[in-house]
Amino acid sequence: MPYLLLSLAACFWGGNYVVGHVLVAQVDPIVLSEARWMLTALLLISLYFRQIKAQWAAMTEAKYTVFFLALCGQVLFPVTLYVGLQYTSSLNAAIYLSTTPALVLLINKFIFKEAISRRNIYGVVLSSLGVIYLVMQGDLLHLNTLKNLNRGDVWTMASAISWALYCAFLRLKPKQIGGNAFVAVSAAIGAIVLLPVLSFYSATHFGPPLKLSLDPGFMLGLAYLVIFPSWLSYLLWNKGIQAIGATRGEVYSHLIPLTGGVFSVLFLNVPLHGFHLISALLIALGIALCSMAPKQKPLAPDPCSR
Repeated sequence: MPYLLLSLAACFWGGNYVVGHVLVAQVDPIVLSEARWMLTALLLISLYFRQIKAQWAAMTEAKYTVFFLALCGQVLFPVTLYVGLQYTSSLNAAIYLSTTPALVLLINKFIFKEAISRRNIYGVVLSSLGVIYLVMQGDLLHLNTLKNLNRGDVWTMASAISWALYCAFLRLKPKQIGGNAFVAVSAAIGAIVLLPVLSFYSATHFGPPLKLSLDPGFMLGLAYLVIFPSWLSYLLWNKGIQAIGATRGEVYSHLIPLTGGVFSVLFLNVPLHGFHLISALLIALGIALCSMAPKQKPLAPDPCSR
């Protein structure tokens, strides 16, 4: 059962790329992010108010950690993702997210001083080659292919970095803070932080008026973002991790870019090129190497876990 919960959570997060790509064509990414987290906060606070109240002292004591995680996970990650999806494909964005385990490994090495095995180093190299191959669109000998790299790719790379920071520093969350209360408060922090960002963006926006669509299709997509990737994914993920542990469970996060890419091809008619497959294979091999615990220390924490 925990494996099913973790798989569903990853699939819901993968769908975020496809739904987000569709919705940013109807509404500005800042507006979309604010609407997503405001509605999520209202829903989760109403459901888990008693848990939040009981754990409020622990959250207050760890306020800087909670705020930093919310800033990376609820603000920077979705905003940069939705901005990027205006200019690049959801398939590319999903593949960029595949580098997150390697980025987490580097953060753990240089910030948390964890030992990195040769297997982990090889994994980082392979994943990096996969990203370079994707950026160069399979033409490694001609730098002029970089001209095709648009700002959407840069923004989605930033979203991968934001998510890696969230994953790596999630270890600092006190165990006294439960998953449901933590997600609810994080959503509220995200919505509050985005309010002045939205206000500043609106005041300095010199283009067309900010778009906000209220048609049934948009509302259905927004409901998906609130219910599935913003709520159920976190709920199912927390339950799965509690059942089998973070070291074994973290590998399921690698299903996120895979399902995001598959959904993009199936539902958005995104063309699939050879360099997509080769880059995905290189990244998958790198991730597989990073996910394997060293045989010498079977009880050591996985450097790629968050």
